[in-house]
Amino acid sequence: QAQLVESGGGLVQVGGSPRLSCAASGLTFNTYIMGWFRQAPGKEREFVAAISRSGGKIEYADSVKGRFTISRNNIKNTAYLQMNSLNPEDTALYYCAADIPPSLRVGVSVGDYNYWGPGTQVTVSS
Repeated sequence: QAQLVESGGGLVQVGGSPRLSCAASGLTFNTYIMGWFRQAPGKEREFVAAISRSGGKIEYADSVKGRFTISRNNIKNTAYLQMNSLNPEDTALYYCAADIPPSLRVGVSVGDYNYWGPGTQVTVSS
């Protein structure tokens, strides 16, 4: 049974640089694409970043491009989201997601992923 567990969230100052981790179990990690999404109160869940199975293909939302970096370690079965230059608009519940892609593309939509973690809260205070 596939399981994803996020960690690394919390209360962060404006401009802070936390790193989120997503530990995967119950799946062959290097066959899954990994994605990060976030959901702020009253808003829909939105795409943040995604990475291919080997790490060679990466996609970012425009709102985080240049500030966030997604990576993965296929030995440790863990994906990461390094977040820099945080601002209050980044406050959200952050989810990691996984799926086996039907093609070589990296999914950027909620519907592209079947496996989700419970989320970790990131709150940016000014």
